[in-house]
Amino acid sequence: MGFQVSKQGDVTVVEVEGQLIVGNRQELKQRVLEQLESGDRKFVIDFSNTGYIDSSGLGVLVSLSKKIREQGGELRLSGLNEDLRTLFELTKLDTLFKIADTKEEALEGF
Repeated sequence: MGFQVSKQGDVTVVEVEGQLIVGNRQELKQRVLEQLESGDRKFVIDFSNTGYIDSSGLGVLVSLSKKIREQGGELRLSGLNEDLRTLFELTKLDTLFKIADTKEEALEGF
């Protein structure tokens, strides 16, 4: 379980490995906010290696999206498996986030 932060051009990519749950959500938030404070405005969070997101994980994503938008940036998500995509649809969060099938798709047109 962990987070890999990298840059693809001017886009910050955060790859989530394992689960996004109450125990690690603060680490994700901290890493993204550090990048935001250093001037980054374009973010992709990739869930290709993630099987589960709990409600606190969803809450952190909503909070980060709001903070990034307030700074004139954008947060996109990618790599959601079928269960996670259903979760985002049921909670209507698919209307808040731009969700791409792959990290490459998410990076296109940024």
